[in-house]
Amino acid sequence: MTSTDTTSSKQTVAFIQACWHRDIVDRCKESFQKEMSSRSDINVECFEVAGAFEIPLHAKLLAQSGKYAAIVGAGLVTNSGIYRHEYVAQAVVSGLMQVQLETTTPVFSVVLTPHNFHNSEEHISFFREHFVVKGAEAASACISTLASLAKLKA
Repeated sequence: MTSTDTTSSKQTVAFIQACWHRDIVDRCKESFQKEMSSRSDINVECFEVAGAFEIPLHAKLLAQSGKYAAIVGAGLVTNSGIYRHEYVAQAVVSGLMQVQLETTTPVFSVVLTPHNFHNSEEHISFFREHFVVKGAEAASACISTLASLAKLKA
């Protein structure tokens, strides 16, 4: 099976979500799915991993399967005080870029790293809304990239 199902001419996009801060990251998935639902030619399959650090390996295995036209990774990496969250976020984004370049499957990152995240209602509310915006932006980027790549291959 390839990323384009020839029997229904639908492309399948994988959405990988980290489960840390699920109440926030769920907004991204919901927004992404809502935007993609208007497309009859794109199917979305959702996957969950423990945290953002696990997204790149999952993305690579999905890309190597040949079943997905694109892959989206979403997560929230916060400064919990135990480690430098910037290093985790950088490793995740670099890993996603590496997957994209090695497999030629487009990979989109909605892995966000706020400079200072506080587990307060103000921050939680802000990031819930921010992830709604980012989910819609990821869907738009995915749709336009798939169209652009189709033109290159034609």
